[in-house]
Parts: sequence; C-alpha cells; structure tokens
Amino acid sequence: MILIALGSNLSTGVWKSPVDICLAALDRLEVVGVRICALSRFYETAPVPVSDQPWFVNAVASVDCDLPAEALLALLHQVEAEFGRVRRAVNEARLLDLDLIDHNGMINEIGPVLPHPRLSGRAFVLYPLHDVAPDWRHPVDGRSVADLIAMLPSDQAIRPMVPQPTRHGGAALP
Repeated sequence: MILIALGSNLSTGVWKSPVDICLAALDRLEVVGVRICALSRFYETAPVPVSDQPWFVNAVASVDCDLPAEALLALLHQVEAEFGRVRRAVNEARLLDLDLIDHNGMINEIGPVLPHPRLSGRAFVLYPLHDVAPDWRHPVDGRSVADLIAMLPSDQAIRPMVPQPTRHGGAALP
C-alpha cells in the first residue's frame, strides 16, 4: 500500500481554499499517472508545533503507481512546486504539502526515509490514515494505527470538516 498525506493552510486567487488546493493536487496526481484508490475524510488541524499560522486542512490518500519510492517523492515535490510551494523554513505555512508516508511497507533510512519519520506523533496524519487503512501497521515496530492514535499527546487539535468536501463531479468522499 502506498500512502500520501496532503495538507494546506493557505490559498491563492486560483484556489479559494486549502481544500480546493488539495483536491486540485489529487487531480494533478491522477493526470501524471498516480491512481487515487481511497481518500480519507478531510480534517482541520492546528499547526504542529503550535503557532499563530492558520489551521491546516489534511487528508491521506491510498494510491497506486508503478514509481519506486524515490521517483514518487520527486513527483510529489514537483507537484508541490507546480502549485507554487517554495520551501523556505521548517514548519512554515504552506500552499501544498504532499508527504510520502508509506511505500508498500518499505523501510528506508537513506534517500526517502520510509516510513515517514514523524508520522507516529502526528494526529493530522494518523486520523486520516486510519480512515483509509484501519488495519495498517507501522513497518518498523508493528504498532497499529489505532495504537499510535491512542499514544498521541492530547495537545494536537484535530476535527473532521463538516460538511465534507466533494470531489470528481460532486461525488461525496468517504
């Protein structure tokens, strides 16, 4: 299973909201050959670490493609750049953030670090990950996504968006 986390907390004149940006990024990924198999609910999440920047919109997609992990990560960075993302500082507000969370259970400490090194402590990844892959287990330590959620610190604010955004001709997301 290949898992990608999506996030945004900015908007532009082209995309009126962070949700619009995330949905457009999913469409772009499909155009370049990444098939979206499942998509979580969208969540509103406080910035981590806590800051005065706007809350994020986050989701996780299960995808299918023939690309190896390194090429897929490069493609994700290319799509971010197409949407205007410029990496200037760690944890800054961003128009689009696409992270490779897991690539078929690969464990890699060099190149793209897999699984994503900070996923275990982030509500904004784990809650949507649970939506698309409730049986997923961390490839390194075998902990379930439910166990990882239970271990989260209580200071990470997260809430499902209401109502949920729609995608592809108005089809409701799961």
